[in-house]
Amino acid sequence: QVQLVESGGGLVQAGGSLRLSCAASERTLNNYYMGWFRQAPGKEREFAATISWRSGSNTDYADSVKGRFTISTDNAKNTVYLQMNSLKPEDTAVYYCAAADIRGGPYLRTSARYNYWGQGTQVTVSS
Repeated sequence: QVQLVESGGGLVQAGGSLRLSCAASERTLNNYYMGWFRQAPGKEREFAATISWRSGSNTDYADSVKGRFTISTDNAKNTVYLQMNSLKPEDTAVYYCAAADIRGGPYLRTSARYNYWGQGTQVTVSS
């Protein structure tokens, strides 16, 4: 059982930046892909970014965040980050961290692919 705890959300003006953190309870996450998803009010949860923990690279981003968001890992801290720059009001959502077993195949942009989820952290971008 992997427990994930997000932090770093808050209120920011358009054009600003935030860094989200996701601390994992598992000692090693080499067998997982880590992902960030988001869910705005009245909308379905959508993919934002994913990274291979084992390689520390092999990233993928949704078109809506590509070039503005960066996903990264810190193995020593068992933490995955989402650096969000040039934030827009449409980025307002609850952001969730998730872990997907590497043996589960592709489709890492699909929420059903992920085995473990954090509780979410609210990000609000004002115009």
